[in-house]
Amino acid sequence: MRRMREDTRPRLQGVPDPAFLIRRMTREDLPAVMALEKASFRNPWSLELLQRELSHDWSIIFLLEEPSSEGGRHLLGISIFWIVHDEVHVLNVATAPEHRRRGVGRALMDATLAEGRARKCCLATLEVRKSNEAAINLYKSFGFRAVGVRPNYYVDEGVAPEDAIVMVLDF
Repeated sequence: MRRMREDTRPRLQGVPDPAFLIRRMTREDLPAVMALEKASFRNPWSLELLQRELSHDWSIIFLLEEPSSEGGRHLLGISIFWIVHDEVHVLNVATAPEHRRRGVGRALMDATLAEGRARKCCLATLEVRKSNEAAINLYKSFGFRAVGVRPNYYVDEGVAPEDAIVMVLDF
């Protein structure tokens, strides 16, 4: 587990809260992660897909939590990524809708990229919906650049297909 260091400065919008805790997902976390997926996406990952990701050596799922008033922890976001050879491939970053604009996505991306650097990766890749300006701006703030488009990559039932922008970051 990784705890962000204490910081007594006033918090700015989008700046990670020092009380955030980032850790790896376990099977016991599946119900909370499924609830977050369903709240975050029109087409959430399935339970079977998440279980499969937990079984792969190359797949990592980070959870970002904060202490709850009841004394436990409250799940605010997740990052799912692969480390294959010298590359980080970001598959999914999700923040609970009621906790957006608090720095959750930024903290998760920071931890994801730090894991890649620690494992001597030299490249990070991801796909993002063309319409997801908030995510695109977040990724650009880390140094990602657009390198291509995957036409009709996102296909949701009852909605027109949407292109994905392919983004790359060189470490």
